Amino acid sequence: MSKIAKAFQDNPKAFISFVTAGDPSLAKTKELILALEKAGSAIVEIGIPFSDPVAEGEVIQRANIRALAGGCTTDKIFDMLADLRKTSQVPIVFLTYVNPIFTYGRDKFFAKCQEVGVDGVIVPDVPFEEKGELVDYCRKYGVDLISLIAQTSDQRIQMIAKEAMGYIYLVSSLGVTGVRSNITTDIGAIVKKIREASDKPVAVGFGISTPQQAKEMAALSDGAIVGSAIVKIIEKYGDDCVGPVYEYAKEMTEAVK
Repeated sequence: MSKIAKAFQDNPKAFISFVTAGDPSLAKTKELILALEKAGSAIVEIGIPFSDPVAEGEVIQRANIRALAGGCTTDKIFDMLADLRKTSQVPIVFLTYVNPIFTYGRDKFFAKCQEVGVDGVIVPDVPFEEKGELVDYCRKYGVDLISLIAQTSDQRIQMIAKEAMGYIYLVSSLGVTGVRSNITTDIGAIVKKIREASDKPVAVGFGISTPQQAKEMAALSDGAIVGSAIVKIIEKYGDDCVGPVYEYAKEMTEAVK
């Protein structure tokens, strides 16, 4: 059983958190991952900073800029994760884009993921029809390629769900990432369509920031994914962010359960 599958087995309602690697520093990123694990995060998603993160709103774009300005590179992230794995086995999922993977070299990138214990990758700018560019490498090195499903996918929902690996990232709202006061998408209806085609867990992300939202989304699915709200706390507190992020994640973990 993969670590991702075990995470959902152990946490029938999973809180999945996100941070941008290198924001405010890679040393702090490691501390944040450990704090998020301690607070109850079932899985931690880590953004690889990139100069053109098309799926991200302003909050995470700024985090990317800060991380790149601080000298964060993919190799340095791998080194940090190798060090993290000495003390933590929390499932790690990269959120990245196809350009950094191709620049690094697909075989080399996924071999390194396997080496340092990265369990999955989310690549928002690779459509379902083109995932063959990555999926063979994922299978070769035992890394789950996490599928994104949005309300606009409609007739494609079951097609994507049928071939899903790890878990399914259900996009709650149109547009880019960011905090939203209301989530109006009929999540329950989309989850029902997914369940008809796949037994993979479904976690809802994009726009979730409050315990109430997390509770509502987790009630309709297998978990809630929170990114921008955590990155905003990191932006606010800088090097002093670990404590506030831990407290927030603890509250969100309790809410989903």
